Formats: sequence, structure tokens, C-alpha cells
Amino acid sequence: MYDAIIVGARCAGSPLAMLLARQGHRVLVLDRTALPADTVSTHYLQQYGLSRLQRWGLLDEVLATGVAPITNMTVSFGDSVISGFAAPIDGITATIAPRRTVLDPILLRAAEQAGAEVRLGFTVTELVFADGAVVGVRGRDDAGRTVEERAAVVVGADGSGSFVADAVGADRYDVVPAACFIYYSYWDGLDVQFHSRIGERQQFGAWPTNDGQTLVAIMRRRDTFADFRRDVDGNFHETIRRIDPGMAEQVAGGTQLEPYRAIRYPDNFYRVSQGPGWALVGDAGYHKDPFTGKGISDAFVHAELLADRLHEGLTGGRPMAEALADYQRERDAESRSGYDFTCMISELELAPELQALVAAVSVDAAATEQFYTMVGGGITGEEFFAPANVASIMARAGVAA
Repeated sequence: MYDAIIVGARCAGSPLAMLLARQGHRVLVLDRTALPADTVSTHYLQQYGLSRLQRWGLLDEVLATGVAPITNMTVSFGDSVISGFAAPIDGITATIAPRRTVLDPILLRAAEQAGAEVRLGFTVTELVFADGAVVGVRGRDDAGRTVEERAAVVVGADGSGSFVADAVGADRYDVVPAACFIYYSYWDGLDVQFHSRIGERQQFGAWPTNDGQTLVAIMRRRDTFADFRRDVDGNFHETIRRIDPGMAEQVAGGTQLEPYRAIRYPDNFYRVSQGPGWALVGDAGYHKDPFTGKGISDAFVHAELLADRLHEGLTGGRPMAEALADYQRERDAESRSGYDFTCMISELELAPELQALVAAVSVDAAATEQFYTMVGGGITGEEFFAPANVASIMARAGVAA
């Protein structure tokens, strides 16, 4: 009998297992993939996510993988160019984009070192119920044997297409239809920090990762997906040429190292993420467009939040149902401004009022730092977009709010 069984061993599941095990709980982690293995991800880590790695004692190990630090960001919307960086957040002055082939194993090792039991190559085929509550899982191990395990709580950390969420019938809410799709790959020979440009309802982005490589991505509206697929390479480079000719020349002169990967992600949504004997964390419970690069960092934050609430319930500090209900409420409140901002910006078309604000930010160093501090998690969207703050930025630029 385990205290918790966690289905999924990546950016939400492994940190949750580590934190629970560090608090003395008996934890079993299951994943159908024989990690380490790559996964479709643009793998950007905001400062607030790095702050969690630092708190957990894992940041130095991630940095030691040779991932390039990012200390300047350039984001362009039409003719407005916002270039700068965030103020330090918990002493962190750079962001990084580590490959998942190096990040995920570090997180999983940390869970094992904390005392969690890990079984890879294990496919969960059903949840076990008793008296209306989830009490365990049943599945096939890496040798094909049917295995059943029991726990006080089962957590789905198994992504936006979560098996656990489907098995318990977790409803979605606050759904916003997905606007775009992404194609990306990795290049050698580019010299770029973080560069993103939006134009003609398309986006191009590039940022460094491990081993001197650069991730290069384009984002386009979903209604162009079928046409784009007819000539992926040609359309990929043409998209960059149309909105960023200077970077298009650099990309064309570099060396593409891997095949293109596509993300045609589901709608943005929240899911009911707790119930009798179960919970959801990471993309299983809360999914949004990857445009703002908040997915991994949010998974860290919410794994930490869920670990604290599960600890309260498992130790009898409060009823488990009450603790898990608070987890969902706190998660929703903490993530709301980032969710709304992501859904808005990923439309790749700014309202006139927002275009005016972006233009004002682009010529104001203090506003630029504040903008990137919001993106990095140092202040909330409510603080940045507060009417008084917007009016101050616009006034400094000589524009009516």
C-alpha cells in the first residue's frame, strides 16, 4: 500500500514524487516510456521555474549540462521591438531551455534519491475503484505482466491527454480554443539569445539550448495547417523570410540537425483536478498554448502546491477532500493571469489598445524590465496590466492610455 501512486514521470510527476518522498511518504512513480527519452516540447524555463529548481537543490545540476544562459530577450510585435530582460527573481538573472533528454532524467533521479520507487515501461490500463473512490491502478509492467497496486491517492501527471483524467471523468472548464500550431527543429551555427517576432498572424522564435544548438520554431494559425504540411521545409523558411528577413538569412546559413517536429496542441483548458482518491497535476489538469513558455515552470509550481496539500491529507492535518479542493482553488487563482495572457497573445493578433501599450513598452527601459519580469513570474499579470500602471507607461511614452 503506497501513500501515492503517480502516473507520469516527467516535469510534473517526478518533482511531485520527490517532494512527497522527502516528506517521508511511500511513493510509486509509473511511466510507460523507458526514460530518458525525448518528447515534443519547446522546453523553455522561466525564472520562477528555475527558482523551484534552486529551492529543491537541482539548479546547479541542470546548469552543469552545458545549457546556454539567456540574459537578453527580444520580442517584436509588428514595428515595436521589446528588447531587454527581467529584474532578478529570487536572485536568478538568466533563463534557460534545457533539452528534455537532460532535464527529465535529473528530475527522475531526484525522485529516486528521495526514496520514491520508479517503474518505467509500465502502462496503466485501468484505475481501481472501491466505494466510488480511486484506490489504485492496474496495468502491464515492462515484462508484459498484469500488476495491481493500491494507494491512498492516485495522481495523474500524464499530460493533456491524461488517461487518469479520462478514467475519472474529469470535466474541463474555462476552455479557450487553440489558435495555432508549431513546427520546430534544432540548428547549429546560429548566434542568438532569445528572439521572437510576430507579424502577419505568424510567429518566429529562436533560443539556445544544450551543446551549442538553437531551437528554431514557427507558429501559424490552425486554419493554415493543411497547406503548411504540403511543404513543411519550404513553408517553414518562407514564414521566417516573410516576418524576419534578417534571421531568415542566419537560419538558412546554419545547419539543421534534426527532423521537424510538430505541435498541434489541444485547446486551452482547466480540468477538475481532484476527487475521491485522485488528483491531476501539470498539463493533465491545466493546459495552455506553449507560446509564453510557462508550461514546465507551472508544472513545477503546481507539483509543489499539490505535494503540500497531499502531505496535509496523508498526515491527518486536515481532511484529504478539503486539502485537494484547496489545491485546485489555489492553482486556478495562481495561474489565472498567466492563462489569460497566454490565450490572448497566442492569437498572434493584438487589439489596438494592446498594440499601443506594446509600442509604449518598447521605448521605455523600465517598462521593458517590468514586462519581462511579468513574463518571468516576478510580478503578476494583474499588476502589470493594472490601469494605473498602464496609464503610467503610456504617459511616459506621451500616448493617451
